[in-house]
Amino acid sequence: MQRLLAELRQSGITDDNVLAAIGSVDRERFVSAAFAERAWENTALPISFGQTISQPLVVAAMTEALRVGPRMKVLEVGTGSGYQAAVLSHLCRRLYTIERYRELQKSAERRFAALNITNITTIIGDGWLGWPPQAPFDRIIVTAAAQAAPEKLVEQLKIGGRMIIPLGETRDSQSLVLIDKTESGLTETPTLSVRFVPLLHGRVKRP
Repeated sequence: MQRLLAELRQSGITDDNVLAAIGSVDRERFVSAAFAERAWENTALPISFGQTISQPLVVAAMTEALRVGPRMKVLEVGTGSGYQAAVLSHLCRRLYTIERYRELQKSAERRFAALNITNITTIIGDGWLGWPPQAPFDRIIVTAAAQAAPEKLVEQLKIGGRMIIPLGETRDSQSLVLIDKTESGLTETPTLSVRFVPLLHGRVKRP
């Protein structure tokens, strides 16, 4: 873990709170047994349903760029293994996270309970639609890629709020984009080049 934190610092992550949050979350708990030995490598790893647990550098970069404060309410679209949510839970007041796949959602909930993380609420749903009953949000993080930011998510972002989302026409042309919402409109700032799975849209099956 210390080696990973040193690597993140060398890669430009400077926020001590973000680094402390990553150091506080045992990534091994969020990967399958087959990849346990690689849990602290700075690489993305596969999970179920063709999804991935993101590279720690990407998790750190997205978290740092959001500038999450301790009184903020955050929406995450794409719970996956729950790793990104667990990191954010150390920085915000409350985190709401949406997942399409029931098995992933339930597995993440069990991990949160085992780690005694109590400020995360999960739901099965279509991430394109956000979570209207809990809106507005101070911050929104999207962990799957779209061609443009979903309108419903932009609507659910507070004035003065910030969203980070991978955008791109193809998987080989994606960039993380910061979207700041002000009284006068939206400002979009591209940052890192990334490769995320697509943000799926449409009916969610609830077995």
